[in-house]
Amino acid sequence: MTDRPDRETDLQLMERIGWHQIKAVEDRAMKRNFWKAFAFMSPAIVLVCGLLLMPVVYNIYFSFTKWKKFAGLDEFAGFSNYAKLPGNPYFDTAFYNTAIWVAASVVFPLAIGFGLAVFLRGVAFGNVFKNIIFLPRILAPTAVAVIWFHVYAPHGVLNSLLALVAGQPVDIGWLYQDNTVTPAIIATFVWQSVGLVMVLVLLGLSAIPKDPLEAARVDGATNSQTFWHIVMPLLMPTLVVVTILSVLSGFTTFDLLWVMGVAYPGQRTLSLAVFMYFESFQKGSWAFGSAIAVIIGIVVFSVTWIQTVMQNRVDKMTR
Repeated sequence: MTDRPDRETDLQLMERIGWHQIKAVEDRAMKRNFWKAFAFMSPAIVLVCGLLLMPVVYNIYFSFTKWKKFAGLDEFAGFSNYAKLPGNPYFDTAFYNTAIWVAASVVFPLAIGFGLAVFLRGVAFGNVFKNIIFLPRILAPTAVAVIWFHVYAPHGVLNSLLALVAGQPVDIGWLYQDNTVTPAIIATFVWQSVGLVMVLVLLGLSAIPKDPLEAARVDGATNSQTFWHIVMPLLMPTLVVVTILSVLSGFTTFDLLWVMGVAYPGQRTLSLAVFMYFESFQKGSWAFGSAIAVIIGIVVFSVTWIQTVMQNRVDKMTR
């Protein structure tokens, strides 16, 4: 009962000093600040809309037309381009190969990079080994593909080394045989990408607070118990981020497959990205290629969304 008169007195006092005028001044200041911030962000907004959003919108539009090379865009095709995909044997092969690539790009770089990060942390001359392992990451994927194409050549470096070990000539067509082309290109991809995974895991390990680790030592926990019950839960957000980046890289890998598999007569190196490029730029079926690109975008968005939900749950569990 005593609070009500006090509240009314405060309101009357605010009326006397003109609180509505103060609020109006604050609102005008907020609007000015908003437009100032928008002015500073406008170049970035223009670049994002012009270089990212508009091409995506146009690509979606093209996928519903019968657009071909040097043809018009006025003929609407509906979902006919998408209807061709399920029965296309090349699409089925590309989708299957892409699934293999995504699984390989997640499992092998994550496992090897995680092991290297844990092993090299605190090792003498560890920084030297880290720089050597990370060095392939700074190379362009096309350059890496050209280098390893000659390594895997019938008379390349790998066969020469195997010949020295075996004591007889070795002539294995690593990029021309069904049972060797996929593992060979996967090994090249792992060689280039494992350094980034190692660095990200090292950053995650360095961000772990020392208090829980010291408390575990005081309580008598062993190194393995500390690692599995403290380090791993705290490292899970980093591992989820690494997994998301690996999945995106697996879906969009093009350079290695195109350069190293271009002379391969079969379809073992055909991924969705390669299939999209071949249909669009080699055959000139740009509308059909746009439909493939939309499918890739939907799959990548769905997988990324699922992993983002998982990351949010992991963040809540580790708080």
